[in-house]
Amino acid sequence: MLRHDSRPPRRHGGGIGLIVNNSIAIEVESGGRLRHLVADGLERTLAEILESAGYPLNTRCSQRGLCRGCHVILQGDPPQDLLACQHHVSAGDSIRIAIPGRSLLSHPPSVVSDFQTGVPVGSDPIFTEPGTLGVALDIGTTTVAMLLAELASGKVLARATALNAQVSRGDNVLTRIHLCQTDKANIGLLKDDFWKKTFHPLLKELFKQSGAAVSDVAGVVVAGNTTMLHLACGIDPTPLGMVPFTPAFLDQREFAGDMFGLPREARVIFLPGISAYVGADISAGAACCGVRYGDGPQLLVDVGTNGEILLCGPKGNLSCATAAGPAFEGCGLLCGMRAAQGVVGKITLQADPFGVGFETIGGPCASPHGITGSAYVDFLAAGRRVGLLQENGRFNRSLVDACPAHFRQEENGLSFLLSPGLPDLRIGEVDVALLLQAKAAIAAGIETLLNLQGLPASAIGRLFLAGGFGLHLSIPNAIACGLLPGFTEKQISAVGNTSLGGAYLAMLDRSLAAEMADLDAKTIELNLDPGFEDLYLDHLSLV
Repeated sequence: MLRHDSRPPRRHGGGIGLIVNNSIAIEVESGGRLRHLVADGLERTLAEILESAGYPLNTRCSQRGLCRGCHVILQGDPPQDLLACQHHVSAGDSIRIAIPGRSLLSHPPSVVSDFQTGVPVGSDPIFTEPGTLGVALDIGTTTVAMLLAELASGKVLARATALNAQVSRGDNVLTRIHLCQTDKANIGLLKDDFWKKTFHPLLKELFKQSGAAVSDVAGVVVAGNTTMLHLACGIDPTPLGMVPFTPAFLDQREFAGDMFGLPREARVIFLPGISAYVGADISAGAACCGVRYGDGPQLLVDVGTNGEILLCGPKGNLSCATAAGPAFEGCGLLCGMRAAQGVVGKITLQADPFGVGFETIGGPCASPHGITGSAYVDFLAAGRRVGLLQENGRFNRSLVDACPAHFRQEENGLSFLLSPGLPDLRIGEVDVALLLQAKAAIAAGIETLLNLQGLPASAIGRLFLAGGFGLHLSIPNAIACGLLPGFTEKQISAVGNTSLGGAYLAMLDRSLAAEMADLDAKTIELNLDPGFEDLYLDHLSLV
């Protein structure tokens, strides 16, 4: 039970407060106002008492003392910094505290378009001037995503995505690193590809949607893999392509806006990363999901071009990156495309009689444009289940002979037509081989980290599946095809673009960026792990 008291405070012990027999007296300073609280004498945490008094704190780690979200200041001589969730008070205590704005729960966990946030955040924007809006930015190897939001409220005003224009010079980080190694002029060209050809057109789209102007923007918070952040800064990434894979920077960096074509007063903040191939996209994603604060071991799997994985387990935090390639994003495949209206987003197959069904995003379409990564996962799982695909990924020749209208011989092997009436909508055996390689890389990376922790898949409390295509993915088919080996459907949450989500949350609460820097994850070089190659070869099959 808690009541308010307007009597003047009296000194007691090391703090300042009210003396009330068998009660707890707290004087709270928050937002420039003082309040006198009197709580019953039951012993509990300061965070619990404050919540019942209308001061819910940002306890995103479930009050286990693992984050800085409930930081308060105990007034005294000298003042003390406390984590309210770890400070117990009981009958007879009398204290005075100050609650910083960032420690008050301002934005609870919510769902924002294209990503889900799993932690609450306080109201302590990373930018304070000159504008009232901020831009969150995720620089992916293949795609770029941005949003524009109000800093005070967190309200998202506009969103936009596009292909990273750097793709025209190479579809993976190693190709782009090699370009910079062979000709240093490519560093500037790749930087311009991003800022001039990708970022600024997307920024104009955000302004068009929202009616805002560049003068309203206080700054940009950037997440992305380590190579993309180096290229965005115009820094030579060549050392990232050679042993010992040394980044020029992993810490948080801040620049004036005019370095990137923005007003000088605007600030551009690059979030901290973990290693050469586990970047700020994963540290931001971990903050977005709350992967460090869940009950039991937690796993974050970002199924993007680099296939980055983070395991928070009993033996600490482990991370790795796998060379998954861009197959799950549709690149390099005969009909691969990003999710959009008129693109095949789901494929179903039946065995007896043999039949094919598919659905296009946005409703029926007479002439589908292509096939998404999630639909390719459907094809792997269903194709193996009905006997269309053999264990090695090749087409079953008996079905080829029985249903000739669905197959076409091409220069690089057979291709399967989703409909005989749509000869350009097809999946080739070469496509299947690329998908199996990407699948095997992700699966073997997951199992390697689990083995190092001595954990079976069943021990994982939650697997957060990050990446844009995961939002449309059939989780049962992802398990069936071996992408997520040994897991059950109830363990897995598809959370979307958590790199963008982490940048968005850090923009609203600066303490999250500090938590990202403290992630302390050991990076495992998979090529040096003695068991990885065998696991990879095992997962090249469809079981």
